[in-house]
Amino acid sequence: MQAADDARPGLWARSRQRAYDEITEVAMDLFLANGFAQTTIDEIVAVAGISRRSFFRYFGTKEDVVLDHFIADGAVLRAALERRPDGEDIWAALRGAVFSLAGEVPDEERLLAVSRMMYETPSLRARSMEKHLHWYDHLAPEVERRLGAGAGGKLRARAIVGCVVTCLDLAGEAWLQDGAAAPLETYFDAALNAIRRPLPTRPSPPG
Repeated sequence: MQAADDARPGLWARSRQRAYDEITEVAMDLFLANGFAQTTIDEIVAVAGISRRSFFRYFGTKEDVVLDHFIADGAVLRAALERRPDGEDIWAALRGAVFSLAGEVPDEERLLAVSRMMYETPSLRARSMEKHLHWYDHLAPEVERRLGAGAGGKLRARAIVGCVVTCLDLAGEAWLQDGAAAPLETYFDAALNAIRRPLPTRPSPPG
């Protein structure tokens, strides 16, 4: 009897995860086939075979179906950053952490389609940046630790994380606009190098 009781939470969690995954898959297929704005929650629940109430147990909004993973990705990135060598340059360490996550994406065509939907849908673009803010809380403490003691350590750490998040967003947009002509890493490195290297100064006017 005790063994059955012990197994119950694990079974419940697995069942909940399966339901979450199935709703997400149904919704994403509808979004990509019909458009995000054109797809209603009623259509999602009808195809998934669930009630609206069940949908809202898992997702607060339609946008959350597409973007919920961003919050979970913050913890994954933190773990990846913590595995990087301690003496590594902080920018290189963050880059390595980001692309350990990016390397898990198996289907580039689907990623292109999802990225196009995100960048072309204002509500998704805005919510994606909002959810990326959770990455600050996950990554900044480890960045601050690596920077060592010094004035403004917390601010510097959060500023660096902010730069990385912004560069990743801009790189994704450029990658999409170019039709994935080069790997996403190429665009990210170009964006990152733009802020890491001093910009040329304009000469002062004579006189």
